[in-house]
Amino acid sequence: MRILILNGPNLNLLGVREPEIYGTESFETFFAKLQQRFPNVELITMQSNHEGALIDALHAYGFSYDGIIINAGGLSHTSIALADAISAITTPVVEVHISNTFARESFRHHDVLTANCKGIIAGLGLEGYALAVKYFLSH
Repeated sequence: MRILILNGPNLNLLGVREPEIYGTESFETFFAKLQQRFPNVELITMQSNHEGALIDALHAYGFSYDGIIINAGGLSHTSIALADAISAITTPVVEVHISNTFARESFRHHDVLTANCKGIIAGLGLEGYALAVKYFLSH
């Protein structure tokens, strides 16, 4: 099984950005642990602060991988182009948010990607990524 984890804007700052919301662990450290937890899954990760690069990654992996886990950060609330890219591909997508976006500012309560995803996992910290991997393994 091959799964892409696609992280959007500002997620390169995990571990140092607002640790009270996002924790103190970097994504690189977490990803290494995730690979150890799922040794039979080919996991790759990409991160970009640029919307077009995220769309390019969805196009590149969205017809050949078994699953895509996306945390588009703030673009989840605004990017019709990302929503369209998810709709256009055949690989199933699960959306993950580290924080509970519905317990935060009201502008975070609307998510334009979710309708095109298999599901959403929000508010469970980095463990949300592992839960998304487990979903793909069971489906």
